[in-house]
Amino acid sequence: MKILRSLALAGLATAFALSSVGVSQAAESATINKIRDRGALRVAGILNEDPYFNKDPRSGEWRGFAIDMARDIAETLGVKLEVVESSWGNSILDVQSGKVDLALALTALPKRALSVYFTAPTYYNSFVIVSPKGDLKGLDWKGLNDPKYTFAVDIGSSQDLIATQYLPKAKVLRFKTRDEAIIAVATGKADAIVSTVLNGMVMSKRNNKLGAVLVPKPVLSSPSVIGLNYDSDEVWKKFVSAWAEYNRRGGNNQTWIVKGLEPFGLGMDDLPEGFDVGG
Repeated sequence: MKILRSLALAGLATAFALSSVGVSQAAESATINKIRDRGALRVAGILNEDPYFNKDPRSGEWRGFAIDMARDIAETLGVKLEVVESSWGNSILDVQSGKVDLALALTALPKRALSVYFTAPTYYNSFVIVSPKGDLKGLDWKGLNDPKYTFAVDIGSSQDLIATQYLPKAKVLRFKTRDEAIIAVATGKADAIVSTVLNGMVMSKRNNKLGAVLVPKPVLSSPSVIGLNYDSDEVWKKFVSAWAEYNRRGGNNQTWIVKGLEPFGLGMDDLPEGFDVGG
């Protein structure tokens, strides 16, 4: 929190000013006018992706820190939030097609930037592996890149792209869902699952058969951004970026992340040493 407070002193005023400009010019934004006329901000929601997203199968209610972020954007615009079921692989397509207005919690990989517009970061994430195998502890990405190791990933995710880039010599099992990848590790079909810090913390806490969260070096830290349609107007893009910058520097995004971790008995102190969601 001290780090984010110091960042806030440096950039809060600037971000707030940008946010104010975005709202005051909303009448000139076809995108914002469209959202307000509809009365709802549509956001892509991913099933079973705690602590980012999750949907209660009985009540239909969505939870997670990405949902809390989306809800705040909707409230800022004066509209309700509408969550559209999607997947990590499809959320970018949903933004491109106009099915949703934005997609949160996207890893800012350059290849993805060819498809959707990236806002300023909402927080920072790092790629890790979760494994019950003690001999993987302490290995860097180069050491893990070995045919004797088998990794599980979910198709189309940023983890899939990281595995492709950093683990080309290892065996990689690709599954349609994250749950299938988790089962592969829990049953011994894979040595580890490639994940992100926040996902990894939750899945390790839920299932002790998965083992520990390991952070290979070099630490692959990446900004988590909001994806917007390239064809949307500049006022909309600047507004969402200003929202992201303001809430990251002010500490609100960290507060939502902590809230998303609380149901699993996790907090910021459980994060790997040296990791900071504020970047």
